[in-house]
Amino acid sequence: MTGRFMIYGATGYTGKLVARSAKAQGLNPLLAGRNEARLKSIAAQHGFEYQAISLDDREALDAGLAQVDTVLHIAGPFSKTSKPMVDACIRTGTHYLDITGEIDVFEACAARSAEAEKAGVMLMPGVGFDVVPSDCLAAHMKARMPDARELVLGISGLGQMSHGTAKTGVESIGKGTRVRREGRIVSARKTPMREIDFGKGLKSAIAIGWGDVSTAWHSTKIPDITVYFESNPQFEQMAKMGALTRWFLSLGFMQRALKKRIEQQPEGPTDAERAQGYSVLYGEATGPNGEVVRSLLRTPEGYTLTAMTGLEIVRRVLAGEAKPGFQTPSLVFGPDFITEFEGCARQDLNS
Repeated sequence: MTGRFMIYGATGYTGKLVARSAKAQGLNPLLAGRNEARLKSIAAQHGFEYQAISLDDREALDAGLAQVDTVLHIAGPFSKTSKPMVDACIRTGTHYLDITGEIDVFEACAARSAEAEKAGVMLMPGVGFDVVPSDCLAAHMKARMPDARELVLGISGLGQMSHGTAKTGVESIGKGTRVRREGRIVSARKTPMREIDFGKGLKSAIAIGWGDVSTAWHSTKIPDITVYFESNPQFEQMAKMGALTRWFLSLGFMQRALKKRIEQQPEGPTDAERAQGYSVLYGEATGPNGEVVRSLLRTPEGYTLTAMTGLEIVRRVLAGEAKPGFQTPSLVFGPDFITEFEGCARQDLNS
C-alpha cells in the first residue's frame, strides 16, 4: 500500500479543477496524462509530482500505476480511454475510478466484475456528477419502494459543458435515446417526453441516454428506467432528429467537424458560474399496483460536485473502503452518501 493516488487526465478542464481541489484539501496526487508541457505547468502550480504517460505505452502505464493504490481517471472520452486504463489497473492491482457518464463504459466495466474481483481491484466508474447524486437518489427511491417496477430520474440545472462532456454527447448521437425496459438497455423508437416538477412548477423534460440507464439497474434491479433532462432548445433539436440525420452525424467526418467546433468554445464554466450554479434531481419510483413515491435532491453545480465526490471517494478507497469487482457509488457507500456533502439536500415529497 502506497497511500497515494493518481489523477490521470490532469490537463483537461475537470482534471485541473480536481487537482486544484486536491491541493486545497492537503492531498498529494501523482499527476499524469499525455502532454508533458501542460502537466509540468499544472504540477508546478501545486507542488505535485507528475509523469507523462500515454495509455498506449503499457510498460510506462504499469510503472506509473505501481506507485499508487488507486487512479482517478479523468481523461475522456472514456469510450476510448477506459479500457486501456482498466486493463492496466487489473494487471497492477490498482483500484479504478473515473468520472464517465457513458452507458457503454459502465456496462463494459460491469462485464469485467469477476476479473476485477479476482485481481482484488474495485472498478467504480462514475464518481462525479455522473453518477453519484443520481445513483444515490435511485437507491433511495428503491429503499422507499422496495418492489418498484419503474424508476424515473430527472436532472435540472445543467450549465455549460466542458469540452470532454460535449464530445461524449456528440459520440452518442448515432445511438438514439437509450432507456432500460424489462431489465434490458434499448433505444427508444421515439424519444420519451414528459413534464417534471423540479420544485418550481412543471417543466418540460426530454429523455436522455444518461449513465443511470446502466448504473441505476445495477444498484436497484428496477427493470424499467428512464432518465430525463429539463428541456432546452439543444435537447429538443436532438429529440426531433430522425434516424437518417443521426446516422449522418455519426459518420467519422461529421464527428470530427462537430468536435472541432466544440474545441472553439469556452473550456467550461468559470469559477463564478460554478459558484452560482446548482442542480436539482428528481426521483420517482412506481410500484406494481401504480403507487408512486417522489423525492428531490439539490446539489452544487456539476463540476464542483465532481471534484467533491471524486476526491472523497479517493479518500475512502485509500482508507480501505474499496470492494473488489464492479461497483456503483450507492452499492459501496449507501444511498445517503450524497447527503454528506455541503450544499446537498434531499426532500421526500410524499411518504
